[in-house]
Amino acid sequence: MSSLNEIQGRLALITGASGGIGAACAHQLAQKGVHLALTYSSSLTAISSLVEELKAKYSVAGSPNAIRISIHQVDVASAEQIENMFTQIDKEHGQRPDILVSNAGHGKRLPNIWEIPLEEFDYTINVNLRASFILTKGVVEHMKNQRWGRIVFMSSIAGYGGGINGCHYASSKGGLTGMMRNLSTRLAEFNISVNDVAPAMIGETGMIPNAQAIPEVAAGIPLGRLGTPEEVANVVTMLVTTGYMTGQSLLLAGGLK
Repeated sequence: MSSLNEIQGRLALITGASGGIGAACAHQLAQKGVHLALTYSSSLTAISSLVEELKAKYSVAGSPNAIRISIHQVDVASAEQIENMFTQIDKEHGQRPDILVSNAGHGKRLPNIWEIPLEEFDYTINVNLRASFILTKGVVEHMKNQRWGRIVFMSSIAGYGGGINGCHYASSKGGLTGMMRNLSTRLAEFNISVNDVAPAMIGETGMIPNAQAIPEVAAGIPLGRLGTPEEVANVVTMLVTTGYMTGQSLLLAGGLK
């Protein structure tokens, strides 16, 4: 039964992969022999550097286990750009992804509702919630047809009502967890697992570069430190290699509630 959770040779789509959590997920899945389609929004230098590192570490050209890696510039707020990305993936990999890690996110820190413009609310919902809907629609027929799929959304402690951001961000992440739970019940019969990871206070990311950026919050974390992108990737890897787990939102928050 180990083949149920074998991911070597599968194709994973990881959005927001140029750094932080997305790059850490790419490293872990590449190490397991997973082919990769990686998206980025603006940093071509960072994503190119990541690809070079991945190929040097995990893929010997010409070997039977060499992994394919493609990169795609996508603003996930744009349905058209997502559709164009899928067309590119079809051409470069000859298939749709078996694994979706919907990681690209947006979170301008505006704690109070009176500070949040409607345009910011709409854009946050588009990136953090609507994009995962469109991405899932783009992969689910392939997953259904082969009766195997793994979908992981990147939620947040904000979806539980906590965190340091405002209601625009909380709404987008809470909606993501609701969508995950609904999809998990609808897709289970096709052997497609759907889960989310809900991190809080992860360093080395675009939102929180280090503890100095949020000293008052970092001081209140029970474990006394920020989380790392690698720790989030650990949970993602567990989810994509554990098909019996579905419909779960896993809080990764150093003891924060």
